[in-house]
Amino acid sequence: MKKIAVLTSGGDAPGMNAAIRAVVRYGIAAGMEVYGAERGFQGLLDNALIPMTMRSVSDIIHRGGTILKTARCLDFKTEAGQQKAIKNLTERGIEGVIVIGGDGSFMGAKALSEHNFPSIGIPGTIDNDLAYTEFTLGFDTACNTILDAINKIRDTMSSHDRVSIIEVMGRNCGDLALYCGLCGGAEVIIVPEHEISLDEVVKTLSAGQQLGKTSGIILLAEGAGRAGDLKDELIKRTGMAVKSTVLGYIQRGGSPSCRDRYLGTAWGVHAVQLLQKGIGNRICGIKNNKIYDMDIVEGCAMKKKFDLELYNMATVVSR
Repeated sequence: MKKIAVLTSGGDAPGMNAAIRAVVRYGIAAGMEVYGAERGFQGLLDNALIPMTMRSVSDIIHRGGTILKTARCLDFKTEAGQQKAIKNLTERGIEGVIVIGGDGSFMGAKALSEHNFPSIGIPGTIDNDLAYTEFTLGFDTACNTILDAINKIRDTMSSHDRVSIIEVMGRNCGDLALYCGLCGGAEVIIVPEHEISLDEVVKTLSAGQQLGKTSGIILLAEGAGRAGDLKDELIKRTGMAVKSTVLGYIQRGGSPSCRDRYLGTAWGVHAVQLLQKGIGNRICGIKNNKIYDMDIVEGCAMKKKFDLELYNMATVVSR
């Protein structure tokens, strides 16, 4: 291939810029012309394809967000929208597209593939909700952001003998709550994949009090409920001083961690190498600390498995 394009779609994630940088610089070094599509799939429909140079991606590896910007594009879900995008790409002589995003973005890449237009997916989402890869781009940075918040909130909870409920993102995946609850020493972790009753939460907090604990942290995944609702119920049931914090979009931003810069760079290079060989319809991942790729249809069809062993470990060590 002589011309390729790269886009970021869906929610932004730290490390996306590292991936863009790698795609552009490795692609140019391989003798390709690289174009950036502004605002995801919408850029394909609007023909907003910008020629990228080595200097286009200078000083971005450390930046959060995405320099190409991102948007959700309902029109691309239609047959007419997909045909228009392919027409715009073909008229530019672009032969392959690298899509950086989550499961919704991969559906777009899969649609291109089904129209025989080569596409490669790079998993960019803080939710870590893609089953085929052990980790996604942005997850590690988001975990570090959440841990920093836990540390700060714990300081004030300890000072005032209070319990704090911290609601984190993740949609229907509890990995952010699970990993950060384990590493942040949370007394209770609530995720959508593993049901825990209000009685169990109360029992855990009461047992902690009997052991001399005067404060506590509850990590709540957004897919398992709302922090404000849980706070009200706990106050009614226990009489404890309970506060709630919803971290929100702070989890998506910030300078990417070393891990996410590595993954973005390694996946960006791997994606270009696949297109170099004329290979499309693949998604990049990591398994057993090795970069690999698999069929996009097969990967998108896989169901995420919750790590119950890790959850049970967190439960034991939180006592």
